[in-house]
Amino acid sequence: MWKIILVLFVGFFTFSFNMNLFETFMKIPILPLGVWILYFILRSKDGRWERYRQYAWLGFLANFLFVMLTLASVGLQYVIYPPSNIATYISDVERATVINTHPVAEDVTLQKDIVMKQLSTMKQTEFFSDQWYEETYMYGEPNTRKERFPYQVIGVQGKWGSNVPTTIFIEEDGKGLLIATPKKQYYFRSDVVFLKGVKNK
Repeated sequence: MWKIILVLFVGFFTFSFNMNLFETFMKIPILPLGVWILYFILRSKDGRWERYRQYAWLGFLANFLFVMLTLASVGLQYVIYPPSNIATYISDVERATVINTHPVAEDVTLQKDIVMKQLSTMKQTEFFSDQWYEETYMYGEPNTRKERFPYQVIGVQGKWGSNVPTTIFIEEDGKGLLIATPKKQYYFRSDVVFLKGVKNK
């Protein structure tokens, strides 16, 4: 039995092609290196290769099983936790608080009831990153430059089981949310102001 386990383990080794599919790093097996190694080791011993080759190939084919399981989990992740749905990142704001991240930011408070009511209507929209970069970094002194997202909200709970680490910024007018994940940024817009204390601009 221990020899079969060893053959399965060695057969698992492959020359793989690395690719990023659906924002997920995957290794696609191409050449069965482990099978070749076992063949050259066992071919000179009477009947050894014939006895163990099915387990060697089984180890190699296990790589494809892992690839299929990864693809299935990614598809399931997109169905249960769609990245374009704000509820994936914000489902509970009971412990949320707003902190200022820029000198020009005003003292504001998060209107939690309004945020929760707006979640069902907030949609992902286009985010003008080039325009934001020019407004933020091209003009004026660092302390007086315009900052489009001068507030950060902490203590927000995402949808149960999503486990997506996020950093959430609030737009200066109190209507926009910029949600930054390790892979991408998402911009959502509300119809009403959900920050108390912002000035109309």
